[in-house]
Amino acid sequence: METSAPATRLGRKRDHTRDPEILDAALDVLAEVGYDRMTMDMVAARAKAGKATVYRRWPSKADLVIEAVACMKKADADPAKLPDTGTLRGDLIAMMKPHTIVDAEKKLQVMAGLVSMLAQSPEFTDAVNEAIVEPRASINRVFLRRAVDRGEIPADVDIDQLALLAPSMAAYRTLVLRKPVDRAFLMGVLDDILLPAVGIRKGDAVSAQA
Repeated sequence: METSAPATRLGRKRDHTRDPEILDAALDVLAEVGYDRMTMDMVAARAKAGKATVYRRWPSKADLVIEAVACMKKADADPAKLPDTGTLRGDLIAMMKPHTIVDAEKKLQVMAGLVSMLAQSPEFTDAVNEAIVEPRASINRVFLRRAVDRGEIPADVDIDQLALLAPSMAAYRTLVLRKPVDRAFLMGVLDDILLPAVGIRKGDAVSAQA
């Protein structure tokens, strides 16, 4: 007598709709307490998610943090979507919107929270740089290339180095000095360091925008 094979039981499809909330919660906790003190339970509580849900999706704290940091790469350097005021100073100031400054400072706080993890696992350094520093540097490169193309600054300026100037100083201010990166700080970097480095005096830049 022929018997039929038992029906295969299919597991319930995993629901990923809560992932963005959990990843955001992970970043918030990381920025607040740092990697060493951060726990998966803290993230679950912040996201109002079941602990089993978090552990099932990310088997370790490192896995959760790496994915959360990777999801921070939201900056879009498409020139068509960036401000174009006609001057380098105007373009950079147009990016200093309150929410942009807050987002940038949160990224730096996340970086501060990751210091101990990077010391233990330096292989993650590139991923953190790509998520936190590179997005803003890529935008600065667009603005600097525009300024070169319109003849506002010399063609032989080191765009790659200059693009990293403000992000690097902001990181130092957050990580080492433990001070906020606010509009006043960013304006100082722009007018007192970056513009003079490309041969633009503050007074000339302001007059050009008037």
